[in-house]
Amino acid sequence: MADKVYPMTEEGKAQLEAELENLKTVKRPEVIDRIKVARGFGDLSENSEYESAKDEQSTVESRIVAVETMLRYAQIIDANDAASDEVTLGRKVTFVEDGDDEEETYQIVGAAEADAFAGKISNESPIAQALVGKKVGDKVDIVTPGGQMTVKIVKVEG
Repeated sequence: MADKVYPMTEEGKAQLEAELENLKTVKRPEVIDRIKVARGFGDLSENSEYESAKDEQSTVESRIVAVETMLRYAQIIDANDAASDEVTLGRKVTFVEDGDDEEETYQIVGAAEADAFAGKISNESPIAQALVGKKVGDKVDIVTPGGQMTVKIVKVEG
């Protein structure tokens, strides 16, 4: 069975590398110090500080493993490999919904770097899956958990 590939932009890979560095050089030592201090509070069976620090250590170590895996199997996508008006990973796409004049703009990124609040949606999301491969001027039917919508692509950049 092939390992999962994590498509991402160069920017997304750099962000993950920075996060991994922070986890290993800042977060991990902080948690280890918290565990040492909490051990000094006595009986570990009733020590909430110790339990909290151990839980945080587990979370940090799990995230380190997850980020290392994403970086190990990262597949850098270059948006310049596609036509300039084609929606692809790494590009920003602007569209309007039928019957609405309000434009929405999202950058399509790999799942590892998705951040809806920053306007970055995963290439695995229903919206991105419907838009990838389409071009400016195309009308696209998108089925989401919230229902169906038809949009027109008005701009592709990046």
